Amino acid sequence: MPDPQQAFETLPKAPSRDAGAALIAACGVERRDPVRQAILLHPTDFILREGDRAVITGPSGSGKSVFLRTLALLDPVDAGRILWRGEPIARSRVPAYRRRVAYIAQRPAMLDGSVEDNLRYPFGLKVYRDLRFDRASVARLAAAASRGEDFLDKRASDLSGGEAQIAALIRVLQLAPDVLLLDEPTASLDPDSAREIEALVAAWSANETARARIWISHDPAQARRVGDRQLTMVAGTLTEAPSQEGTP
Repeated sequence: MPDPQQAFETLPKAPSRDAGAALIAACGVERRDPVRQAILLHPTDFILREGDRAVITGPSGSGKSVFLRTLALLDPVDAGRILWRGEPIARSRVPAYRRRVAYIAQRPAMLDGSVEDNLRYPFGLKVYRDLRFDRASVARLAAAASRGEDFLDKRASDLSGGEAQIAALIRVLQLAPDVLLLDEPTASLDPDSAREIEALVAAWSANETARARIWISHDPAQARRVGDRQLTMVAGTLTEAPSQEGTP
């Protein structure tokens, strides 16, 4: 398997900052079902700092995806607010925020056409107008996930669920975000492919140590591999396990 770290050498670099600074802060955020008004996410305070590798486990339907979508500003909050680097996010700045904070859904949407067409799509958006698509760079990312360059030419409609997840991850990683919000990115993959995705995300983190991520997983073994902040969501309530740092 190619060294995943090498796949990031030619991608854009984010400005260097002090490690450990707060990236995303959720301040008392709450979500309710818009029809039934049932609580989906109880008032939650949470800070994601530079370099964090957080993982959230919990039962299906407990609010994990609701929380990630809230952090990504994909759904409106019913109470509280989200801060980016300590500042409120004006409506006009939401596209710029989403450039820095990338959400990858469990079942990613793919456009008609080839994988390459899907990878090229973001570069037509105003927020990415300063970037250019680089086929060689994304081919290296694909190779790091054990996919040949011909993967870029496959029809999106012919992809398996796992292949679509790989394409969606590459589509995001090529844009060099500061934060990844990963909603069970390996749920559709066999164990070997899942490890390849884990390695690819780990290489993305290692390439810029200030980058942070939140990973949702139902696999306890994977949760231990991919995260050093262990959180649990149960019935819309987020709790964090005590740090094991310094434990013998």
